[in-house]
Amino acid sequence: MAELNVRSISKELKAGIGKEVADIVASGARPPHLAAIMVGDNPASKAYVGNKVKTCEELGIKSTLLHFETGITQEELVEVIRRLNADDEVDGFILQLPLPDHLDPQALLLEIDPNKDVDGFHPMNFGKMALSLPAFLPATPYGIVMLIEYLGLDLSGKKVAVLGRSDIVGTPISLLLSRKAPYGNATVTLLHSRSKNIKEELLAADVIVAAIGIPHYVKEDMVKEGSTIFDVGINRIPDPMAKSGSRLVGDVDFEQVKDKAAWITPVPGGIGLMTIVSLIRNTLDAYKNNRV
Repeated sequence: MAELNVRSISKELKAGIGKEVADIVASGARPPHLAAIMVGDNPASKAYVGNKVKTCEELGIKSTLLHFETGITQEELVEVIRRLNADDEVDGFILQLPLPDHLDPQALLLEIDPNKDVDGFHPMNFGKMALSLPAFLPATPYGIVMLIEYLGLDLSGKKVAVLGRSDIVGTPISLLLSRKAPYGNATVTLLHSRSKNIKEELLAADVIVAAIGIPHYVKEDMVKEGSTIFDVGINRIPDPMAKSGSRLVGDVDFEQVKDKAAWITPVPGGIGLMTIVSLIRNTLDAYKNNRV
């Protein structure tokens, strides 16, 4: 087994982005600028946005956090998005999900300028991705692609099982890994709540992307020897031994599975780190596009 040292990989990739930003600033140009819209005080969202802001600061990228109270209306939030769309000093921005129940996330995402949609959630970017056209890729699937490229994995003709069909991870990564690309050309099976024989499908897979949102769902008897596993799940479970009374775990039972896998990403310290790297990469690309 080789637990992927994603912290080291993400640090190396961030250093490369930081060098590009330093060169831009040294030339006399302004640095790239990422803005984030956050509504309410969801603890997970606060932590995630905080990590994005911290990474931007480390790499010399300007960041702006627009934090609103839970009671903000749909119309008010639309106005915020339209102002960011029109601001030439903002290269890209994200709408942090989830949102309070009274807000319509899909309608709000549609308001984002696709050229500033660095989270890759706008239908125009999603459609371009499906057609293998240049587009901002969704951050988490893009982070997985970055890992595949970094490791030099050849997935051509390999069997990939994607567990979970969300619009954020499962569906886009299944499209990306099946398309004609250096990191793709795999035979992908998309598994979900209505799928039959999930265990058999996972056992046949050379690569598993677990994004089902169920802690420790994937057990040792569900993976074959030598498989590669990307665990996207982030679940909090009770742990009386932890100071906080709980801990984060993935969708894969790491301790059970680690000795069978050739590569496996940990939780925490895995795909979440790559999601931030890919978001920053998208922001830098948006900056370059805006200056053409």
